[in-house]
Amino acid sequence: MSQGQPQKPQDSGASTFKAAGEFASKPVGSRQIVDDEFVSQEAPVNVAFPTAHVDRDEITIGEALEATALSKTAQKPVEQSDAAAIQAAESRATGRSETITGGVASAAQTASIHNLRPKPDEAKTKLSDVLTGAMDQLLADKPVTREDAEGVVIAEARNNPAMVTTPGGVGKSMAAAAKMTQRK
Repeated sequence: MSQGQPQKPQDSGASTFKAAGEFASKPVGSRQIVDDEFVSQEAPVNVAFPTAHVDRDEITIGEALEATALSKTAQKPVEQSDAAAIQAAESRATGRSETITGGVASAAQTASIHNLRPKPDEAKTKLSDVLTGAMDQLLADKPVTREDAEGVVIAEARNNPAMVTTPGGVGKSMAAAAKMTQRK
């Protein structure tokens, strides 16, 4: 006879309890008693990450990313170097080293992979497609520092076969934002 570990029942997110007496047919708030069982559904919890205090004169990482979406380079197809720069920027804004599912860096990485497929440039995902609304996609945001800009520029250059950044691209926008913030 096999003696494996006992299996724990899977939790579906709903809780049920036996109800008795006068409570057996009454709704209780967001919970309901159905056929002598007390049923409740746990609500999903949204976790908000604190955003650093931002002086109105300082340019944030999210704003710098959105500025790239408005630049001349915005209609350029997303490449691996762009995705790496965006991931570095998101990481610096949120303080998290992993790529956030559904975030701007995740979208950029997916776009860069899809853009490797042979198809006309018009059919490829552009920087503007990924970076428009970047401020809303970041879990947290902070003012751009020189160190942030350097990290993003390095990530972009390292992932470019020519080891250069794109004029008007993510790295250049971050560097310009850091300079403007530093002057204030």
